Amino acid sequence: MPDIHSAQIDWDENGQPTSRTYGDVYFSRASGIDETRHVFLDGNRLAERFAALPAGGRLCIGETGFGTGLNFLCTWQRFEELAPADARLHFVSVEKFPVAPDDLHRALALWPELLPWSRQLLAQYVAVNPGFQRFVFAGGRVVLTLLVGDVLETLPELDARIDAWFLDGFSPAKNPEMWTDALFAELARLSAPGTTLATFTSAGFVRRGLIAAGFVIRRTPGFGKKWEMSQGEYTGSEQPTGKPWYARPARPKGPRTALVIGGGMAGCASAASLAARGWQVTLIERHGALAEEASGNPQGVLYLKLSAHGTALSRLIISGFGHTRRLIERLQAGTQWSACGVLQLGFDETETQRQAQLAAAFPASLLRVLDQSAAQAVAGVGLPAGGLFFPEAGWVHPPALCRLLAQHPNIRVVTGRQVRLQRDADGWSAWHGDEKLAAAPVAILATAAQVRDFEGASSLPLKRIRGQITRLPATATSEALRTVVCAEGYVAPARGGEHTLGASFDFKRTDTEPSLEEHLGNLELLAEISPDLGQRLGVATLDPATLEGRAAFRCTTPDYLPLVGPLAERAAFAKAYAILGKDARQVPDTPCPWLDGLYLNSAHGSRGLVTAPLAGELLAAWLDDEPLPLPRSVAEACHPNRFFLREVVRGQNAS
Repeated sequence: MPDIHSAQIDWDENGQPTSRTYGDVYFSRASGIDETRHVFLDGNRLAERFAALPAGGRLCIGETGFGTGLNFLCTWQRFEELAPADARLHFVSVEKFPVAPDDLHRALALWPELLPWSRQLLAQYVAVNPGFQRFVFAGGRVVLTLLVGDVLETLPELDARIDAWFLDGFSPAKNPEMWTDALFAELARLSAPGTTLATFTSAGFVRRGLIAAGFVIRRTPGFGKKWEMSQGEYTGSEQPTGKPWYARPARPKGPRTALVIGGGMAGCASAASLAARGWQVTLIERHGALAEEASGNPQGVLYLKLSAHGTALSRLIISGFGHTRRLIERLQAGTQWSACGVLQLGFDETETQRQAQLAAAFPASLLRVLDQSAAQAVAGVGLPAGGLFFPEAGWVHPPALCRLLAQHPNIRVVTGRQVRLQRDADGWSAWHGDEKLAAAPVAILATAAQVRDFEGASSLPLKRIRGQITRLPATATSEALRTVVCAEGYVAPARGGEHTLGASFDFKRTDTEPSLEEHLGNLELLAEISPDLGQRLGVATLDPATLEGRAAFRCTTPDYLPLVGPLAERAAFAKAYAILGKDARQVPDTPCPWLDGLYLNSAHGSRGLVTAPLAGELLAAWLDDEPLPLPRSVAEACHPNRFFLREVVRGQNAS
């Protein structure tokens, strides 16, 4: 069956693409670029608005219908030409049927004048899966958030304030399901007074619908053979944005400086996302180098444990996987990462049924079921069963990714300092004994379970789980392993002459000394994954006492979602929202009593490679009042305040 997740495109004799689904062109046959510039750029006065941006300013554009990315690329080009050097562009676009990579290459080749920008888009155009997908260009100066899905399902989940709308997509006659009052209401919800709008259509019902939603609309000369188009401006009121305990805190006053405590994946990602936005960041790690704990393993797996039911965790993982997968393209392939794929074995009937459900729920570009023969062909070794294959996944050397993230001129790295965080009148300060290392209006705790060492986070329900990996020397025959293979554990293809095998789960031990018992447990995992690979590695002749490995602690929460976002003052929170203990349906208008400037990025469990880098983007969006890179419901599901809220609803005393 065709992959209906991707756009079905026909190409005419002039190399122009047409949607087979909608029977409509992607852009004007006369000149796609000129059409974009006339309708959307000029229609929203972008040239003068880009030129008028203040130093450090930004503009946020929303679009319905990403298509070939032509509108985005033309906007980016004009932005670079006219905006101040430190201004930023956010572009949020919806696309129900993303163009497949090969088709996108073919379409963008039509415009060689856009090559400096299209080349960057094509380089990152991987793992474009359903949900919110974040792309970062030009060192963070240009950000694209692509909402993959139906516009009437994805836009209601967007938390953003849009400055200009490109109302694109296929024509109302060809795609009437999009051009509805429900869409126009969403445009209004995401707009503020003065938000502009432009569209190629002048259809009467579109203009009337937009007017009813609060836009002033006028007809203006169209492009080419189209006599008229529509332009407008939102004149309605700004709409409220939800429950106060999940509201955006006021932007911190004072200099754009931040402390990040913890030099693992979450800390480095948090620092990198802020630094890309012009923040000056002090990143403090208690060990002598970055990535010394759970982020220090030689190989980490981009593993996607998904649900077919659209849970918050599953949606977070898909979005996070896409962001990390694009990010690691900057590392050195072969030694620091490999897109070798990940194979999850269908090791019993329950797992096989779960995999079949996932294959029915997700596009084949993300995952597909392989029988035993096909799985063995992909893996290069004998396997006991087939399984679910993720072709764009693979392994990463986490320390290399941490170092990459921390290598920004706006980041000052301080290592070998155990610190305590202190609340000051004008923000936060980090102290090592009597030495004040740094101070800033913003502090981010990214210290896994140690976030509870800070009094304001001491009640958060976190648990530490020890995990040990085993390093197995590669052999001439074990080098045949070509993909990561998982069952209850995992084994990765050789890196630097050895395979990574693991990982154990130990809820009792509190030390990090590798143990013989866990090495033996990992070898049992290998026997379940591939007896053939075990033979190739000569496991039967190995002395387990000579095996090398490392142990570290995962940190997780009871609902397995991380803690990402601003933190409230617990006792004041309980007092402010005590009414919820009597009626959880109430939404008091009391502002949340925030611990001003304090944010968490923690509890990523064994999924830190997939979720922590995107969590850094989420924190930056909270802090800089930007479009969130995740659906609002998913961001709320990760919010630290969710546990304080549950305490209040259950009537638990927060004193």
